Amino acid sequence: MLEEIYNYLRLSDSLATSGQPNEGQIAEIARDGFQMVINLGLTGTDYALKDEAAIVRSLGMDYLHIPVLWQQPTKADLEAFFAAMDANLGKKLYVHCAANMRVSTFIALYRILRLGWTAEKAFEDVHRIWVPDEQWQDFIEEMLEV
Repeated sequence: MLEEIYNYLRLSDSLATSGQPNEGQIAEIARDGFQMVINLGLTGTDYALKDEAAIVRSLGMDYLHIPVLWQQPTKADLEAFFAAMDANLGKKLYVHCAANMRVSTFIALYRILRLGWTAEKAFEDVHRIWVPDEQWQDFIEEMLEV
């Protein structure tokens, strides 16, 4: 069932990403042993669940919301994401946004800037989902210059 989630990618035994899961899919995420859900999407949108935090927590998982505006990702957003990833090393993490575009890019930047991956290798998974547009490419380049 996890494979049915929009733009689902299992990146490792302890990390998976996707677009917005529905309530039943969040239950499947819990059954698969994920310990934490990190949401980079926005609340109050057509795609968002009404109270995702409560749903996730009711299933015994931790929840963190880092809302990233699609049109305006920021360095502060990326730093908050890096801090969340660093603080939860060793946990089985499920990270999502609306379509796995924000998430795939943030994961790639984490892999490059924190884990020492090459950009080419890190962006392979991004390109399985999308090719960043000009705005996102500018953001990526800016973050890699730091």
